[in-house]
Amino acid sequence: MEHLPAPVGTVLTTLGANLKTARLRRGLTVQELAEQVGVSRQLVAEAERGKPMTGVAVYAALLWALGLLDGLADVANPGKDKVGLAGALVQGRSRGRRADDS
Repeated sequence: MEHLPAPVGTVLTTLGANLKTARLRRGLTVQELAEQVGVSRQLVAEAERGKPMTGVAVYAALLWALGLLDGLADVANPGKDKVGLAGALVQGRSRGRRADDS
């Protein structure tokens, strides 16, 4: 992805650095972590650098291996989507008014 939005690149770089810190704190080598999740050392290293084309499954597997997967399912939680909830509320009111008008 050549033209990645800057905020996305920043988040991926931060995620990669966080994964590396978690690995090091657990005393794991790149090779050990790669074997645990069933990927190559190169993929682990790329994820730790925040490489954009690294698949989300690799990031998820690394989070799992490091005991940090729980937070991932909450990333796009509809209950915490302020913009989406506000839009749903407006749409709900609009539908309610239309139903009352008919």
